[in-house]
Amino acid sequence: MRTRAAIIREPGKPWEVTELSLDEPRQGEVRIAFKASGLCHSDEHIQTGDSTGRLPMVGGHEGAGVIEAVGAGVTRVKAGDHVVCSFIPACGTCRYCSTGRQNLCDWGAQMMTGMLADGTFRFHDDGGADLGGFCMLGTFAERAVVSQNSCVPIDPYIPFEVAALTGCGVPTGWGTSVYAAGVRPGQTVVIFGAGGVGSNAIQGARYAGAAHVIVVDPVEFKRSKALEFGATHAYASAAEAQEAVVEMTWGQLADHAIITIGVLSAEVVDQAAAIVGKGSQVTVTSVGKSAEKQIQLAANGSVVGWQRRIQGHVFGMCNPLYDIPRLLRLYQSGQLKLDELITRRYRLDEVNQGYQDLDDGKIIRGVIVHEP
Repeated sequence: MRTRAAIIREPGKPWEVTELSLDEPRQGEVRIAFKASGLCHSDEHIQTGDSTGRLPMVGGHEGAGVIEAVGAGVTRVKAGDHVVCSFIPACGTCRYCSTGRQNLCDWGAQMMTGMLADGTFRFHDDGGADLGGFCMLGTFAERAVVSQNSCVPIDPYIPFEVAALTGCGVPTGWGTSVYAAGVRPGQTVVIFGAGGVGSNAIQGARYAGAAHVIVVDPVEFKRSKALEFGATHAYASAAEAQEAVVEMTWGQLADHAIITIGVLSAEVVDQAAAIVGKGSQVTVTSVGKSAEKQIQLAANGSVVGWQRRIQGHVFGMCNPLYDIPRLLRLYQSGQLKLDELITRRYRLDEVNQGYQDLDDGKIIRGVIVHEP
């Protein structure tokens, strides 16, 4: 079978839309026709070289579509099912899945190579190169072969464009506040970055009952949207937010700082540590350049003396098989804004424009809509 896909051949080069050959699904695998894919910043980290992976690679890890065919031994889904593909597979039996931590599933070890369970690949170019799909998916392809462990069945009446976002950005942001940070009613939360993940961290903080949800983002458009998603205050700089937090907490400072900016920096980590008080937590969702160190704090004043915690996480500590359907139920009941996250839709051929718009701060989330 042939399929069109957006791929990266080497860091620093634009996305290339090309045609690839696609193998049939093998044991435990399915072929999916992707209908929609979110434009997440994590894919751009591969394109820029900030994160390193096996290249060439098919991009995309936030997608939804229809199962077209299944290989031997597949029990989780069947042909015709509508699914979201979680960027973290969930095998259900490894040490982490069996202790309720599906977000740390051992199957995620090949996220940056795209290699499937038998150590081989399903995408191939005309020059004979094997290509993996980012996060063992490759949702920038019109069709892909993936593990059944990456598939979460959903109700057929849920729009694919909305469903796709629950494969990464929505649970990562929402879970950052609800699970990873553990926001509690009445607390003060400061969120650095109000893009696709940050907007959902805002929604998660409000869902958890935070009294103050303060956003820091230099882009006016994102600050305006943040207020629509539930932020109580929005500031262009950390200095402005710091002054406001001191006043609204009577000098106690914030309970939580959450970092969801596009590229993590040591400067923002320092700002986040400075804006939280005693017994507080800084939760780091963003990733930075692999070759740099972003977390370097003076233990005496910043961590030990004030009993602060620095918490990292994957997928907002959400469990894909439980939390993706849960979040979609919240959407259906009107308690979670998902349609509003989509600023613009793109064709596959417009993938580079989509990422330019992301870099320019023009979108909260862009979505590639695959043509029939």
